[in-house]
Parts: sequence; structure tokens; C-alpha cells
Amino acid sequence: MKKIILTVILLAVSLFGDYKSEYLTQDLLQSGIPIVDIRTAGEWKETGILNNAIPITFFDERGKYDVNKFLHELNTKVDTKKPFAIICRTGSRTSMVGPWLAKELHYNVINLKGGMMYATQKLGIKPVDYK
Repeated sequence: MKKIILTVILLAVSLFGDYKSEYLTQDLLQSGIPIVDIRTAGEWKETGILNNAIPITFFDERGKYDVNKFLHELNTKVDTKKPFAIICRTGSRTSMVGPWLAKELHYNVINLKGGMMYATQKLGIKPVDYK
């Protein structure tokens, strides 16, 4: 009986996504967790991206978005059954997208607070050119 209850609890927990909001650290960078950069192509070209980041635009230059296109690209490039992080310029866009991904799609998402501004200015990380 205890095994059945434990199994039910574990299944129930796996049905809910987890959302965390934390600053980028060297440990997180070195962990190999996928980092999805949701900024625009113009931003990637202007400032570069984190090494090994996965660029997938959520909001375009006018603030519009295509959820289906974003999710298709995300699910094609990232194993969304495992935790992944999202980053934008300052953490504003990811603080909206992250909770939605966790609540509605049950993804385990880490919002990187402070975004690329924090990564480059506070941590001194040098972005790589976006091609």
C-alpha cells in the first residue's frame, strides 16, 4: 500500500512544472543545462549570445508573439522533459514566459534574473557572436 501511495505522489508531482527565478552563475553555466535565449535576432546580432545558448525568439520587435511557432522550435531543440533555463536582455520577458511554461505546459524552467545585462556586466561573461 505504501508503494502505491508513493507512486501516486511521484506521478502527481511530475504533472506539475517547476519555476525558479535565479541569477546566472558559473555553476549553472558549467552544468550543461540548456539555456534558451528568447530575445530577437536583432538583439542577438547586436550583443551576441551566451556560448551554447539556444536562440528562439518569443516576442518579436513589436512585442508580438507566435506561441505555436515558439513551442515547436523549443520542443525541437530542447528536451523539455528536463529542466532548462531561459534568458532575455534583463529578465523581464522571461519573468512572464517562464511561469506560463511551468504552469500551462508543466516544464521545469529557470528564469535567469537580470538576463544578459547581468551575465555580461556583473559576471563578466563574454558573449559569442550570433551567426
